[in-house]
Amino acid sequence: MRAVQYQRLGETVYCETLPNGLEIRVVPKPGHVKKYAFFATRYGGMDTRFQLNGQWLDTPAGIAHYLEHKMFDTKEGNALQELAKNGAEPNAFTSNAMTGYYFDSTDHFEENLEILLSFVSVPYFTQESVAKEQGIIGQEIRMIEDNPDWQIYTQMLRALYRVHTARTSIAGTVESISHITAETLYDCHKAFYTPSNMILTVVGGVDPVKVSGLAQRVLPKEGGPVIPRDYGLEPETPAEREIRLAMEVSSPQFLKGYKCRPAEEGEDRLRTMVLGDLACDLLFGESSPLYQRLYSQGIINSSFGGAFELMPGAAFLYAGGESKEPRTAAAALQEEADRLVRQGVDGEFFQRTLRASFGSSLRGLNSFENIAVSLTEGYFGGYDPFRFPEVFDSVTQEDVLAFLRDNVTAERSSLSEIVPKEA
Repeated sequence: MRAVQYQRLGETVYCETLPNGLEIRVVPKPGHVKKYAFFATRYGGMDTRFQLNGQWLDTPAGIAHYLEHKMFDTKEGNALQELAKNGAEPNAFTSNAMTGYYFDSTDHFEENLEILLSFVSVPYFTQESVAKEQGIIGQEIRMIEDNPDWQIYTQMLRALYRVHTARTSIAGTVESISHITAETLYDCHKAFYTPSNMILTVVGGVDPVKVSGLAQRVLPKEGGPVIPRDYGLEPETPAEREIRLAMEVSSPQFLKGYKCRPAEEGEDRLRTMVLGDLACDLLFGESSPLYQRLYSQGIINSSFGGAFELMPGAAFLYAGGESKEPRTAAAALQEEADRLVRQGVDGEFFQRTLRASFGSSLRGLNSFENIAVSLTEGYFGGYDPFRFPEVFDSVTQEDVLAFLRDNVTAERSSLSEIVPKEA
């Protein structure tokens, strides 16, 4: 295994590519009894159209999330129960671009890791169990569709994107998941749950060589082909300028979204993430002039916030929350972005924000889960997330203002609103 040392972070990462194509990253934490394992595939809610064996396949929205639920089924029973018996705390999640399975434990780590690698790499479905899961996931979908926070965010993505699968709900719809069969799940597992499309990341008091040896023993010897994906060709302008939905809420809610230029894979992706996060902090963070003014005027409250998000072929920035004057708040957000581009940012405020953002990235290294997920996202995105200190060193105020000028414009924006139902 190759050891990569990061002097400024005080971390060492052991890296290896197995003969079957699996990437391994191990971050030893001597003296820590906790161990955290994260096994992920580059397959998420966006990957509904892909090529397998020379044929393009269109799969139902929500299938990656559905497959995640079913992967815990084994011939012997349920892998969650097996891990819990060994004192592990297991779980899984599906995002737009990945599905990850993980556990943390203090004892029986190698036994738990073998269980994790085994059940994720060997699927077991029946038509009966798949049909039963439709009812369970369908109930989950109905619950989140009643959530105004979910609705306003999903609305925003549908307003921003015409065809890109970023607009597709990770869970799908009750109608879309009704088309999922055991055969479809097996096809998707065959395509994406191959060692060459996956990464194993382990953090804690472990021996990197033992982790590698166990993975080589348990996992398939063949890696699998590269799977082309089609997310849809997307123009730069949003699909809709405004979108509104009436729900049972006590106060109006809004999200102002901006359709940003997507970043290519590689270190530019890490740099774009840093610039996007800084742009959010300078524009509408709690210490920003805009936040302070709108909060003091009672136009926004403590629910106000936002973020910058990157996905394959897509990127967007958004901000919002509850407001009795949502359109006033949304207009003020755009006016402040335009002002910053014209006048610049106060130098002291910029340096303070830069230090705070860097400090937040440093604190993330205190979390085993954050380390594992960051290394995974970096591998899938073609960059080294532990190079963030060098990126922060190179970022200037002009870089952030250029990001705002290119991305946070009226032409790239959409407004998503939730309003109270009329009595």
